[in-house]
Amino acid sequence: MALFQKTNLIVFTVIALFLNANLIAQSSINAKTFYKHDKYLSSDKMEGRFPGTKQNSKAARYIKRYFKRYGLDKFDKNYYQSFKLYVKPGINKMKSDTVTTQNVVGYIEGSDDVLKKEFIVVGAHYDHWGWGGKESGSKKKYTVAIHNGADDNASGVSAVLSILEELSKAKNKPKRSIIFIAFSGEEEGLLGSKYFVDHLPVDKIAVKVMLNMDMVGRLNVEKQLYMGGAGTLPGGVELMKRLAMGSGLNPIIHAGEVGGSDHVSFYKSNISAVGFHTGGHPQYHTPEDDIDFINSEGGALVCKYIYNVLIEIANYQQPLYFIKQN
Repeated sequence: MALFQKTNLIVFTVIALFLNANLIAQSSINAKTFYKHDKYLSSDKMEGRFPGTKQNSKAARYIKRYFKRYGLDKFDKNYYQSFKLYVKPGINKMKSDTVTTQNVVGYIEGSDDVLKKEFIVVGAHYDHWGWGGKESGSKKKYTVAIHNGADDNASGVSAVLSILEELSKAKNKPKRSIIFIAFSGEEEGLLGSKYFVDHLPVDKIAVKVMLNMDMVGRLNVEKQLYMGGAGTLPGGVELMKRLAMGSGLNPIIHAGEVGGSDHVSFYKSNISAVGFHTGGHPQYHTPEDDIDFINSEGGALVCKYIYNVLIEIANYQQPLYFIKQN
């Protein structure tokens, strides 16, 4: 009897290990992937990804490469949505006060014949303050040094790419179509997201919800993930609370308090919008916002949570519509 029990235990252990290994192999959302993207985008060679610079364009090419690798379709045969923006004279030694930059955008078509005509947008901005300086938004205006923006917002782009990779491997595609976008010009006043909303590649009425990640790389010991705008879509607050169970996170959920990042451009256009972040810190908008402070394990937890939010909303049975918040 003891031998039989021992044999069964070994068999069950082997099966469990196999299944666990298989699940790990299937999951693209992990700390290693999150760290890889963040480290590249926030490295010194990217020089803070200021719009109009070679490094900003290099970051865009990096994002485009993964959009293509993970099977995103293009709008108008192009992953780029170029636009011009004004920058303060002399900032980052720019030769002109008008520069060209680009949003990076692609989409996955939904699986439902009817609902695929509706779109959920997932995004994050990839630009930052370059070398800083007194004309920039740096908190250390008289320190000219590379502002790597590891949390702000290489972390948000890392989350977008991690979520996209996971979705690309899913056997069952969501019912609604999903647009993935990396914005430029956020630091100058949400300019990339404003341009996108004003020049949508689909009918505005078809864009139902926007999920934005800005500074999601510094999850604290309390595991607090903050979000604003959960009440701008039907059942949003309840959905966020339900998905928190077993997530390893302690979400701080606000129905309103939409905030000040790119999702605001959508909210102002009467599109439901939720913004996610892991909180402020002393390194915000300084040269010290580096990869050494990034909590990659926490970033992976945040990605998994938002991935689940995305899938639930993309498969919503009830109609999606905008709910204005006070």
